[in-house]
Amino acid sequence: MGKKTDSRVCFVIAPIGEENTETRRRSDQVLKHIITPAAQDCGYETVRADKISEPGLITSQVIQHLLDDPLVVADLTGRNPNVFYELAIRHAIRKPVVQLIQIDEPIPFDVAQSRTVQVDHRDLDSVARCKEELVRQIGVAEKNPGDVDTPISVAIDLQSLRQSENPLEKSNAEIMSMLQDIRAMVSDPRRPRIHPGMFEELMMSFDRMNDLFEFAEADESEHPAMSEGRVMLSRMGRMLEIMAMESGMPSEMVDHFRSRRSRKRG
Repeated sequence: MGKKTDSRVCFVIAPIGEENTETRRRSDQVLKHIITPAAQDCGYETVRADKISEPGLITSQVIQHLLDDPLVVADLTGRNPNVFYELAIRHAIRKPVVQLIQIDEPIPFDVAQSRTVQVDHRDLDSVARCKEELVRQIGVAEKNPGDVDTPISVAIDLQSLRQSENPLEKSNAEIMSMLQDIRAMVSDPRRPRIHPGMFEELMMSFDRMNDLFEFAEADESEHPAMSEGRVMLSRMGRMLEIMAMESGMPSEMVDHFRSRRSRKRG
């Protein structure tokens, strides 16, 4: 991907640590050799909290970057509380964020649903792969800046759907709740693998919801929220595919569901 001439700001959330600590050395290396080159390839200038030079309250400036900057990269390594506080702010405003983590660390459960790039900063091959994946993820975020699902935004959407007078939207909320519960079970290594039959049942419910939306399409003028409901249902379909694969469902069943979704979109 070629460099762009209009440099924008990519704010970096990371565990910084004190000077001369291993945390600071790692954070500096990841910023210098991984995040900054990938961001520059996409036309961004990276800024980390300790690199802010303007006078003023540092916390306010950090929050301003989280609210205003078109892109955020969050390094989740070490489960630093400041990192997750800042990540929650970004999640709340539903703007693009790309996550990365040290390759030997488990991805925290609350953010496991978001794709996270894994890296070993001491392995040159891993560094190269991470930079390539960061560039790819940034490209995806730029292509669909409004297509951002976070734990906070999903909870808000669920609340809105549950309070709707539209029975289709209430059903949509029920399916989304089921997806969240199954996602939790799939992501918890202490739980047994989900039986594929559960996903087959959920897929049938998903298909039925699609059919209901198509049936109601002629009356969309009477239901202004129907268009948004279809967008959310499409997102749920993508989540369902991912969870089906994570559960160990046979690939032919996942492919069959994917083909059904493609036909409906077509």
